[in-house]
Amino acid sequence: MNEPETLNPAPLAYENKEFLNSPDGRALRIMAEYFEPLARFRREKIQDTVVFFGSARFASQSEANSALALLERPSSAKPADLEVQLKRCRAAVEMARYYEEARQLAGMLTKWAMELPFRRHRFVVTSGGGPGIMEAANRGAYEAGGKTIGLNIRLPYEQFPNRYISPELNFEFHYFFMRKYWFAYPAKGLVVFPGGFGTLDELFEILTLAQTQKLAKKIVVLVYGREYWTKILNLPALVDSGTIAEEDLNLFRIVDSPEEGFEVLRSGLTQYHLQPQPAAPKEKEDDPDIAPTRSLRGHPS
Repeated sequence: MNEPETLNPAPLAYENKEFLNSPDGRALRIMAEYFEPLARFRREKIQDTVVFFGSARFASQSEANSALALLERPSSAKPADLEVQLKRCRAAVEMARYYEEARQLAGMLTKWAMELPFRRHRFVVTSGGGPGIMEAANRGAYEAGGKTIGLNIRLPYEQFPNRYISPELNFEFHYFFMRKYWFAYPAKGLVVFPGGFGTLDELFEILTLAQTQKLAKKIVVLVYGREYWTKILNLPALVDSGTIAEEDLNLFRIVDSPEEGFEVLRSGLTQYHLQPQPAAPKEKEDDPDIAPTRSLRGHPS
């Protein structure tokens, strides 16, 4: 009987990619998407955030204008569906105002937050990390000289992080629910620009958490763009139908300009998060301000 060959050392469990990427490694992957961002937030001294949501499809004003001008140029080649393309480009020019206004509002918020006398970074502008309104928010914070966070998601098609995210705060998640956790629990404010299914999903998720008091904190929710949202949402009809209470409509404010949005944010953040408040227990002094959830008896857990 031949002697067996000498074995190479087995990989350490935490270096075994086959195991980590298997169904048996799922719990470790989920835990990693909690602890790795937490470690970075501690290291970068992030206390809390203000999250911007909105369409990934909006371009900046200059990009939208350039695309329309190119299509309208007499010498340019015309696509077969010219009228359809013109309609889309003109709509893009109109909606580009939201990109610019998100950029402006994020810049105003960042400048104000940077002047606050705290050792850690307060109300850091956070987005989903991609293009459109996400890019505009990160861009405004970047141009104001502040840190800014991008919580990207790995998708079957590539979604690259926009270039305005602070490199040390550029995240990519596999699990949507862990990404949602990091949107919700450090956030003290939410700004919802015009958008589609994803934007509606995030808006209603935060409103549900607030309505059911699952976050032991006050979150300031702005819905930006009255003209757009009144066409999309008829929330008073929910009150008329008895499916929500009338006071639930006070969980958010509709605003129409960066200046108005900034004043509502500054007022709410000051009232609820800069006045003396009972301190929530933390494991470490540099932990981000993660809201505890409320138990059925109303106590944080």
